[in-house]
Amino acid sequence: MAMTLLRPQDLNEIISDAEMKKMEEERKRKERQKREQRELHEAFRERDIHPQVMDRLNKAVRIAAEQGFKEIQVITFPASYCNDGGRRINNMLPDWPDSLEGFARRAYDFYAKELRPLDTLRFRLMRALYHQRRADRARSKSQLKCGP
Repeated sequence: MAMTLLRPQDLNEIISDAEMKKMEEERKRKERQKREQRELHEAFRERDIHPQVMDRLNKAVRIAAEQGFKEIQVITFPASYCNDGGRRINNMLPDWPDSLEGFARRAYDFYAKELRPLDTLRFRLMRALYHQRRADRARSKSQLKCGP
């Protein structure tokens, strides 16, 4: 039984099928990633201050001090979690706490009520929001350039 060579039409169909399969896998991967990001954001929004927060803070501060550090980062999150995309924080506006939502707001309120009066800790904004926002923008631009 003689085998015939694949025709160009057959090859084009094979290539097309393979490309469609890759595109479908990429679509599913992006969909899964978006779903995971939504779930992570929702978990962050719903999260509450841990009942043993003072013990945890004391332990973290003690370890940092023993290692010679004068500050610790307690919380970080994407700028997109703020109700203004991090604009007030990045511009250091006085009403920046009003842009916080969910757990970030509860953490700040805890600081304002419980820690600020101690005058031993101060709330310091990390530029992480700014850098996260820049990374998000760069990622968006690179995705736009990846088209045909």
